Amino acid sequence: MTTNSTFTRIGLFIRKDDPVMENAVEQVNAFLMAQKLSIVCNEPLSFLPTLPVIPIHEFPQHCELTIAIGGDGTLLSASRALAGTNMPIVGINVGRLGFLADVTLNNLSQQLGAILSGQYRDDNRFLLQATIKGANNPTSIAMNDVVIHAHQNLHMIEFETHINGKFLNSQRADGLVVATPTGSTAYSMSAGGPILDVDLDAVVLASVCPHTLSNRPLVVAASSKIDITLSENNSTTGMVTCDGRPGHLLQPGDTVTIERHQSQIRLLHLEDHDHYSILRAKLEWGRKLTC
Repeated sequence: MTTNSTFTRIGLFIRKDDPVMENAVEQVNAFLMAQKLSIVCNEPLSFLPTLPVIPIHEFPQHCELTIAIGGDGTLLSASRALAGTNMPIVGINVGRLGFLADVTLNNLSQQLGAILSGQYRDDNRFLLQATIKGANNPTSIAMNDVVIHAHQNLHMIEFETHINGKFLNSQRADGLVVATPTGSTAYSMSAGGPILDVDLDAVVLASVCPHTLSNRPLVVAASSKIDITLSENNSTTGMVTCDGRPGHLLQPGDTVTIERHQSQIRLLHLEDHDHYSILRAKLEWGRKLTC
């Protein structure tokens, strides 16, 4: 039985280094084929050799919907690659419960079928961009967080933070996490930062292992311009990392400017998607305690 699909051209996005992909991709592909939809993939697949392959940056010219198969990390990768295209993205979670990828293989027919037939709700998430001031002004984007940290070794760094041109503080810490609401449940939370509601137009600054006990996370407007300067007093280099990917080297005296990126990411969720229920399950809130 086929579904009257709102989307007829589908792009599958996977990461080749994921060992559990074969069964998941086969299931998704079989379901989409049964709906008589056009399908492409961003990677060549030995187990589906006839599936057309195009790079993800060409998805917007060939597809109406991207399906990221894997987990939150895979969906983050797809989102960064499609930033600025308004391409809707659906995440199919393979394995552990995810915050972003909420369609499951066990309920694939019901859940993905509902989305394909137009029974979904839009969830727009903003991105951050980090620019290193210098000759080339390299810029990276992040959906979760931008992290300033020591390069290669466990070492405190000293840095100064300005917000909208006004001096905030100077501190020594293992690093600083600047996170979106999407990323507030990731590294920022591990560093003691608050969980931000996904609809908030705000970012959180959370220091990693700060040297002073009075240091606390700070929430500021997402429209803020945040400048972080690696102090000249540092004897080691630093690094700026976006969403945990290999980043750019920072020399003492370098400044990183972090601000909201002009693009948003368009995620599609099931109509009954409940972010709070995911928080409860993921963080085990309300779990019955045993003595």
